[in-house]
Parts: sequence; structure tokens; C-alpha cells
Amino acid sequence: MMTATATMTAGQSAYRPSDDEPFMNERQLAYFKQKLMDWKDDILRESKGTVVNLKAETENHPDLVDRASSESDRALELRTRDRQRKLISKIDEALRRIEDGSYGYCEETGEPIGLGRLEARPTATLSVEAQERHERRERVHRDD
Repeated sequence: MMTATATMTAGQSAYRPSDDEPFMNERQLAYFKQKLMDWKDDILRESKGTVVNLKAETENHPDLVDRASSESDRALELRTRDRQRKLISKIDEALRRIEDGSYGYCEETGEPIGLGRLEARPTATLSVEAQERHERRERVHRDD
């Protein structure tokens, strides 16, 4: 059996998964795997830029306003980097699900998540319906 990445060819770059084909067939798995790996590479490239910016911003500003602005920028960069770290973790989890055959299926119901949702959010683990139920439960508990 060929792996999902082995099935990717130069001609597949314009490929878009379709409801007219079997759900999570090798071609769809290869498509989403490539999409996730490209996304992860982009995030890692951006985070390297963040590290360079943080190192360049270590200068001590004598003006209080400049220092406050610099510290605010630094805090924003660090929050962004933390979000990126969490996103990379979710991407890695999605890549593991591709390898173990559970990618594309709702963790709660086992039903297909849907190509549109996966296209928009390739790290999704819940179907739209399950996600809405989850958010309603969160709201109810938050309002208690």
C-alpha cells in the first residue's frame, strides 16, 4: 500500500477534495497532509522571524513611552508565538490522525466531519453539530 505522500504528484497541486469521491480516500488524505505540513512550515518560518525581532528589540529605551511601546510589542509577539506553538501541536495531532486513519471523523460521533469544514479548519476534530453542542455546553456552564 502506498503512503499518502507517495500518491502526491505535481499534477495534483490543483486538486480539491470533492463529495463525489470516497471520503478520506488516499488522495484526500495526501491533500490534507500536504495542507497541514505547508501550514506548519509557514508558522515555523514566521516564528523564526519572531525570534529575530525579539532579539533585535532587546535595546533599553531611555524614554518611558518608547520603553512601554516596546514592552507592549514584545508581549504581543510572545502571545502570538504561544498561539503558534499551540497551533503546531494541533497540526501535529491532525498529522497523527492521518497516519492512524482517524482523520476527518468526529471524535464524539465517529461521523465524517465534512470536507468544507476540514478545508476551512484542517485541525478540526468535531463535526459542526458536535462543535455547536460543545459550545452550547460551555456557555451554559460559564453562565452558571
